[in-house]
Amino acid sequence: MSRVRVRESRSDERAAVLGVLDGAMLDLDADLTGDATTTLVADEEGRVLGTLVLDGEEIVAVAVRRSRRGQGIGTALVETAATRRGRLVAEFRDRERPFYESLGFEVHAVEDGRLRGVYCADDADDGEP
Repeated sequence: MSRVRVRESRSDERAAVLGVLDGAMLDLDADLTGDATTTLVADEEGRVLGTLVLDGEEIVAVAVRRSRRGQGIGTALVETAATRRGRLVAEFRDRERPFYESLGFEVHAVEDGRLRGVYCADDADDGEP
C-alpha cells in the first residue's frame, strides 16, 4: 500500500492544485506564486490528493479530493503547515469548525457569520504574542 506524503508543490502541479481547489468549490483569490505564498500538497504516487495554500501564517485554502476526505489528509496538511510556521490563522464557516477545533485551533466569531481560528504550536517562540 502506498503512503501519502506532504510537501511543497512543484510548478508543474499548478493545474492539479487548482483542480483540487475547484473540486472543493473554493473561490481562491490569492496568487499561488506570490513571495509570501506557500502551497503544500498531499501526494500519493505522484497524484495530488489535497492542497493547502498559505500566505504567511494565514491558511488561504485547504482542500482534499472528495473521494479521499475523512482519511487524515487535511489534518496532515495543516500539521505540516503548523510545523513550518508555528502559528496559523484561518477564516472558515461554522460547518468547518469541528475540523479546526480538532487540530487545536482557538476559534472566535468574526463578521458575517464567519469564524476565525488561531493555532500556536507549543514549541513555537517567535517573540510575538
